[in-house]
Amino acid sequence: MNGTLESLAGTSVLITGAAMGMGKMYAQLAVRDHAAHVVLWDVNAELLEQAVAELDGCGSQIHSYVVDVSRLEAIEEAAEKVRNDVGTPDILVNNAGIVRGKYFWEHDQRTDIAATMAINSLALMHITREFLPAMIAGGRPSRIVNVASAAGLLANPRMSVYSSSKWAVIGWSDSLRLELKQAGHGHIKVTTFCPSYIKTGMFEGARGPLLTPLMEPADVTERVWRAMKEGTPILMMPWTVKLSTALRGVLPIAAWDVVAGRVFGVYKSMEHFTGRK
Repeated sequence: MNGTLESLAGTSVLITGAAMGMGKMYAQLAVRDHAAHVVLWDVNAELLEQAVAELDGCGSQIHSYVVDVSRLEAIEEAAEKVRNDVGTPDILVNNAGIVRGKYFWEHDQRTDIAATMAINSLALMHITREFLPAMIAGGRPSRIVNVASAAGLLANPRMSVYSSSKWAVIGWSDSLRLELKQAGHGHIKVTTFCPSYIKTGMFEGARGPLLTPLMEPADVTERVWRAMKEGTPILMMPWTVKLSTALRGVLPIAAWDVVAGRVFGVYKSMEHFTGRK
């Protein structure tokens, strides 16, 4: 029960931000692994419909729900529908997120700060809280994947609000992992995913630091999927994220600022950020 999930046959998988990009790729992987039910949540109804059309007829039952995860009420309503239509998910992939790349004082209070924290941090907690008690009670091998970021491990100019939202995810997600273990609920494994920049368009214009090129989404989703099935606690990609985190932990701040800013170029990585059009 506590080992690798060899098969997803008979399972239900719920993915947020599933209408495009890596969210849709996770859905494709779920179908490939013969999940019985694949549940797609996204705020974009048109793209969600297209994703369903692509996935339908591939062996899994596809269920789609238009959900604005920035609103707790919307999450509660959609979760109730999922429980009625499908039951409790065995695998939850908290993938939905947004990014704002600007100096802190340039952020709008509502559309930038409040929205980023609501979607990137609070939504993951609210969605997990909706399903976790039943996942605990069910006793089935279950997985929760929380998409954080390398930005949640290392501070970076023009990412203050985004970084804070991902710091919150890492602290909550890994604490949840420990709580489940401590309480004896070993059938549920939590994976916290901390990637650097990925070529999804979300970070359009950003430049990868030294030795850290922008990663290919297909390669990343395959690696995350494997980590999920294995129950890996924390996944950092690429290897330079782990190296940078280690250096940040041992170097004095002034020395780290020189290494990050001048050597690796971390502090300039968002200077030409435009984001998805």
